[in-house]
Amino acid sequence: MDFSTWMSGIQQRTESALEAALPAPTLAPANLHEAMRYAVLGGGKRVRPLLCHAAGSIFNIAGSVLDAPAIAVELIHAYSLVHDDLPCMDDDDLRRGKPSCHVQYDEATALLVGDALQTLAFQTLSNRLAGIAAARQLDMLHLLAVASGSRGMAGGQAIDLAAVGQQLDIGELEFMHIHKTGALIRSAVLLGAHCGEAAPDALEHLGHYANRIGLLFQVVDDILDAEASTATLGKTAGKDAAQNKPTYVNILGAREAKAMASKLRQDAHDVLAPFGASALRLHELADFIVERTF
Repeated sequence: MDFSTWMSGIQQRTESALEAALPAPTLAPANLHEAMRYAVLGGGKRVRPLLCHAAGSIFNIAGSVLDAPAIAVELIHAYSLVHDDLPCMDDDDLRRGKPSCHVQYDEATALLVGDALQTLAFQTLSNRLAGIAAARQLDMLHLLAVASGSRGMAGGQAIDLAAVGQQLDIGELEFMHIHKTGALIRSAVLLGAHCGEAAPDALEHLGHYANRIGLLFQVVDDILDAEASTATLGKTAGKDAAQNKPTYVNILGAREAKAMASKLRQDAHDVLAPFGASALRLHELADFIVERTF
C-alpha cells in the first residue's frame, strides 16, 4: 500500500489502542479521566507510534504486538505536552488547535493528567506482551524510562528552560534537543526494533537513524514556529522568538536551518541502507517530517 494509506491505518489503530488504554470518563475520579482523554485523543500526527510500527515492520512484526510500545511512547509524549503548556513551563493556551489542558480544566488537574499519563505508559508497557521474552520486555521498559527521565526528555526540558535568553552555540543546542525531543523519538524506533529481537548491529543502525530523525524533527519544528501560522500549527506560532528561546532558525538563519534539515534527512536515508527495501516506511517518514514544512 502507499505511504498515505499505511500512515492513516497506523494512526487509526493507534487512536483505537489509546482509547482502549485510557480509563473511561465515567470511572472515578471522572474529572481526571475525562481530562486525560481530552489531552490524548483526537489530535496529533502520532509520529512516534508511526516510527515504532515502521521499525517493527522491518522484522515483520504484527501491528497487534507493536500497539503497546507505540501507545506507551505516545502517552509519554502527551504527558510532556500537558506539562510543557503549564504556566510554570512554556505557558501556552493552545495545543492541537484547542485549549491546552490547564485552560480547559485547571492547573492542578493538568499536573495530575501528566502524572497519570506517565504512569499509564509504563503500566501499558509492563503488561504481558505476547511473543516477547520477559528479558526483552524489561529492556524495553528500561529504554523508555531512560528516554523519559533526567537523562532524556525531562532533562532536555530542564536545559531548555535554563537556556531562555541565553546565547547557545549549535553544539549546545543539539545537545539540548538530543535529550528533549530526540530521546523519545529514538525510543520509539528502538522499541519497535526490540519487538523483532533485532541484533545489536541492527539496533546500532536504527539508533543512528533515530538520532538523525530526532534532530530533524526539532529543526523542522523551529522552522514551522518561525514561518507557519497558528492555524497551521494548532499551537501559538512565533512562541520561541517571543520567549527569546535559542532555536536553529535564530542561530543559523532560515536558509541554513532548511539546509541542515535536508542534510539530516539524507543522513537518515543513508544509514538505513543495510535494511534495503524492508525499511521503506522509515525512509518515507524521514521525507514526511521534512516535507510537512517546505
